[in-house]
Amino acid sequence: MPPRRPQPRRQAGPPARRQPNPGRETPLVTLDISAMTYGGYGVAQHNQHTVYVPYAIEGERITARLLPPLKGTHYAEGAAFISISRDRVRPQCGHFGDCWGCQWQHIAYDAQLLIKFDVVAQQLQKHGRMSDELLGAALQPVIAAPQAWGYNYHATFVPLPDGRLALPRRDDTPTPIELCHTIHSDLQALAEALVLDFNGLKHLSLHRGSDGATMTVLHMASEDLPELEADLPTSVNVLLPDREPLNLFGESLVRYEVAGRWLRATAGAFFRPHVAMLPALAQEVLFALDLRGSEHVLDLYAGVGLFSAFMAPHAEVVTLVESYPPAATDAEENLKEYDNVDIVEGSVGEILENMIDSGADYQAAVVDPPARGIAAEDMALLTRLAPPTIVYVSSNPVSFARDALALAQAGYSLARVQPLDMSPQTSYADLVARFVR
Repeated sequence: MPPRRPQPRRQAGPPARRQPNPGRETPLVTLDISAMTYGGYGVAQHNQHTVYVPYAIEGERITARLLPPLKGTHYAEGAAFISISRDRVRPQCGHFGDCWGCQWQHIAYDAQLLIKFDVVAQQLQKHGRMSDELLGAALQPVIAAPQAWGYNYHATFVPLPDGRLALPRRDDTPTPIELCHTIHSDLQALAEALVLDFNGLKHLSLHRGSDGATMTVLHMASEDLPELEADLPTSVNVLLPDREPLNLFGESLVRYEVAGRWLRATAGAFFRPHVAMLPALAQEVLFALDLRGSEHVLDLYAGVGLFSAFMAPHAEVVTLVESYPPAATDAEENLKEYDNVDIVEGSVGEILENMIDSGADYQAAVVDPPARGIAAEDMALLTRLAPPTIVYVSSNPVSFARDALALAQAGYSLARVQPLDMSPQTSYADLVARFVR
């Protein structure tokens, strides 16, 4: 395993913020925070149990109250510091401690990057059974974001009965949000301008394009459409329960500029919200592919064609596979300048099965699955197709580690893993990995 970062120096500190909880009358215990974990918690050991503590930092010693176990997992709530990490800073957001959208605002940004490296390594060892030697050779330092605040060009909120917008707490109850520091200021202004007073809305997402245009997407629980006033400062679209998009007024899409290239994304199509980091992400995919111009490359779970747009100039043929029809339509528009890109609409499993039956031959594949990872049946088909190089893009180190183990069992070796910080102030990291057969 790569060498861990130095332990933070300890010093006296102020009492930790207390949160209401039913275990407040239980005795205090002393906990040494020995690690951080995916999901944002500090980790300690107590009475042969692993205990998870929110808002704690590795290297700190705290007093805490143990909470009743939840589905066999032990949690504690910090009460006071005995020693405090040098990496601890004052959170910027007044909602921090209630909202669980950001877990690490209390950690200095340079330290967040080092901790994320440790957390990724931890998950790859635990779920991917990767050795210290393999990680020492393959795992790279985390690429920092150019901006740690105001970076999100998407924001998803839950509506409250009184019309206010909320984000989820750790217990999944919604927290009203007056000001979110991680979303673009234009989306903050849009959220403040919206007045919602209708039934059937599960949640809504706000989107900002690189041209400044905004789009509101209403995710409905039924096909009953709301009545809206048309003077809203945004386009409005509806996603029905089957994810079919309907345009109510304004445009049905937003446009993003990535390294000088414009890409459109229709309501419901997936597009990573940290737009400023997308050039680095695309560049890492190209670096991992190491294309020489003669390759046939497969782009699976391809969305609106972000990676294909950067691969096409460097490959002989790119075949893009996307199951969501509006995203496939976006890809056709985004990639219309290239005559070496084939766009195939359909599920990854169905298309891979057809490719195997027809004897298709690909020298490389890029896979960018949902956060849950590659379905077992899709993985089986991908390894039967057996492209010599697979570049895996992931937003979830846990599912990535599981899939990496499946690839290893199918004869692939992990050559490189590059984490990128697409989500500053959180515990999450995206990965670009190269596997070779």
